[in-house]
Amino acid sequence: MDRSKRTAVVVGVAVLLAAIASLGIYRIVSRLPVQAAELPTIDVVVAQYDLKLGTRVTADHVRVVKWPADTKVPGSFAKVEDIVNRGVINPIAENEPVTEAKLAALEAGAGLPPSIPPGMRAVSVKVNEVVGVAGFVVPGTRVDVMVTLTNRQQNQDSITRVVVSNAQVLTAGTRYDQEKAKEGTPIPSTVVTLLVTPEDGERIALAASEGQIMLALRNPLDTDPTQTTGVRTAGLFGQPAAPAAKPKPVRSGPARPATEQKIVQPAPPPQPAPYTVEAVRGGKRTEETVR
Repeated sequence: MDRSKRTAVVVGVAVLLAAIASLGIYRIVSRLPVQAAELPTIDVVVAQYDLKLGTRVTADHVRVVKWPADTKVPGSFAKVEDIVNRGVINPIAENEPVTEAKLAALEAGAGLPPSIPPGMRAVSVKVNEVVGVAGFVVPGTRVDVMVTLTNRQQNQDSITRVVVSNAQVLTAGTRYDQEKAKEGTPIPSTVVTLLVTPEDGERIALAASEGQIMLALRNPLDTDPTQTTGVRTAGLFGQPAAPAAKPKPVRSGPARPATEQKIVQPAPPPQPAPYTVEAVRGGKRTEETVR
């Protein structure tokens, strides 16, 4: 047998033995029992489905699941009984752990009142498809409140200005509208409830009483307050604003009575022109000027 044939035989035998060994190891490994790593877990209450603001939690709204003990959610609950009959003050998504920060106090009840932070107020304004930004004003969005005032008695220009900036929308629509929306019926919002300070609530109430309100939708990442001077009818068409009246000079002396009148002195009469008189004395002739 020559050298090339011996090399081919050796390589073939080696490949065959490697295949047999690999097959044997595969069969041995596949017969080994699967051993799953057991991690310590705890019981955590999660939402069965989305829970909206103001929902009163019942046992049907939540369920208990196993949660990794090393990634425990702060403020979570282990028993369903601890959260039953408590109101939702922040929306909870499906399969999200229910935490203390998402629920109202035990005796606070449900609905909108428990979701109002201390020192804040909920103010509702009447809207339509235009005022409500075509239905995009939904709970959780931020808006500016603008008002347009018209003074027709004094024939002055109308003015539009932002009176409340960066207000949070709590609800959109009445309670009846929200119940109909759960049934899948599209209901346009006629009322929007805003979360504002007491001072901003007074501004909105006065604006709604004296003028026409309009909502301006904001980017939720834009938190800077809106600072404008407003726009008048004259400025709308590019006309310059009326110049401000110049202040009158203040007199440093005592005030003159209103009835006192200034006496105007008449101008003196003009003096007569001089004339010349010719005189003859002893044969001498002289001229004298007389004024």
